[in-house]
Amino acid sequence: MVEVFQDALRIPGEFLASGTAVALDKELAGSRFCDARLGRRFRRLVGQLAGRLGQPIPLACQDWANTKAAYRFLSNGRVNEWSILAGHFQATKERAVATEGPILVLHDTTEFSYTRESVHAIGLLRKGFVGRDTAGQPRLHTVCGILMHSSLAVTVEGLPLGLAAIKFWTRSKFKGTNALRGKINPARVPIEAKESIRWLENVQRSTALLGEAARCIHIGDRESDIYELFCTAEASGTNFLVRTCVDRLADDGKRTIAAVMRGVKVKAVHRIEVRDGKGELAEARLEVKYYKLRVLPPIGKHKKYPPLVLTVIHAQEAATPTGREKIDWKLITNLPIRSRKDAVEKLAWYACRWKIETFHKILKSGCRAEASKLRAAERIVNLIAVFCILSWRIFWITMMNRAAPTASPLVVLTALEKELGDRLVPSNSKQRHSKPTLSRYLTKIARLGGYLARAKDPPPGNTVMWRGLSRLTDIELGFHIGAQLVGN
Repeated sequence: MVEVFQDALRIPGEFLASGTAVALDKELAGSRFCDARLGRRFRRLVGQLAGRLGQPIPLACQDWANTKAAYRFLSNGRVNEWSILAGHFQATKERAVATEGPILVLHDTTEFSYTRESVHAIGLLRKGFVGRDTAGQPRLHTVCGILMHSSLAVTVEGLPLGLAAIKFWTRSKFKGTNALRGKINPARVPIEAKESIRWLENVQRSTALLGEAARCIHIGDRESDIYELFCTAEASGTNFLVRTCVDRLADDGKRTIAAVMRGVKVKAVHRIEVRDGKGELAEARLEVKYYKLRVLPPIGKHKKYPPLVLTVIHAQEAATPTGREKIDWKLITNLPIRSRKDAVEKLAWYACRWKIETFHKILKSGCRAEASKLRAAERIVNLIAVFCILSWRIFWITMMNRAAPTASPLVVLTALEKELGDRLVPSNSKQRHSKPTLSRYLTKIARLGGYLARAKDPPPGNTVMWRGLSRLTDIELGFHIGAQLVGN
């Protein structure tokens, strides 16, 4: 403990001494700024926001000088999401190279909405229904905000390796499918003229970043059921696993995919555990079909895109359960499915898609990205980019507790954080005489965030982890101040 105290006394700086900043060195070191001063300010801002996760910028920065510097950094025209996330993207690639087996790249879109007097400074999202006027006509209001399409790389065990691609945008006008009906067939609009192009761009960017196209499996929900995406993946030499919602023409064009699948026999019965609307565990019995067939491009695009040979996996419950929706998954993929084991494996991979929803939840609930009072879209995008790094770290720590519980605690924590954990949450006699593990120390941090650690409790989740890490950061800062006072 004496050496830890001595190390603390040697670390300069207001907050850069924190374990969070040290742990994020790899994510920050590769960020590219045209001015070294911007790089230093970036590191300081990350440390400040990490120390008070979810708090407003003035509270995180503590004084007007640092607050003003943070605002200037976020509004600097030479700062953007690419310069902020460059280091994190590189670190994601390095973690992917260090792992073995397939890499699941989870794609999804989320929106950040804000209340502002001037909606045009941030951008438009949609029109919301607020009721009807005295004449019975619908009253609508414009919702302002930013959309983000992110691609998160995870292992097949569910460990998040980091973001592999990201895209932000806003809408200048509302040009949805309904507005186009009666004027033009939306299916004939080029993909480059649609927001859907984001799916193709992120598949290409994430595949190029990770560098091993054959290892990547791009996973998306029904919104990603786009024929152009299938062709893009094929051209890039990578794989996709998408939940399908379009009943396309198949084989010779006389039948659809649904018609073909109705004639396919059930090849496997797979049992999984699910939770109902009350959170109670139950067993679901899935009947699994899979079939390889020739899928035709949409009518009107058959000259531009070739037919593809793909496999459809259909898993559904035979009976309708009570208390929850019936499971009915229709997946389409270019991965080889040769056996029941292969089909069940792909179902498990698709189930990992929910992890990107969890990542977005941390962004909104933990970092409180939608609580920002910044007035311009460019500033908010830069702030969300910083939050992406912090959100990934919380998610990674939470999942490391489940993926590698017996690893050394120093894989995630600094020596000081480990010592503080022992002081704040003492180990019992059995733990004191056993090898220290990552799970034991992350549980201590979770207990600082309200985790009860009862015998039958599941592993701590993201919420208690971000609360515990915030408390530990405050305690660590107090430790450094106390050590300096004692040293003086």
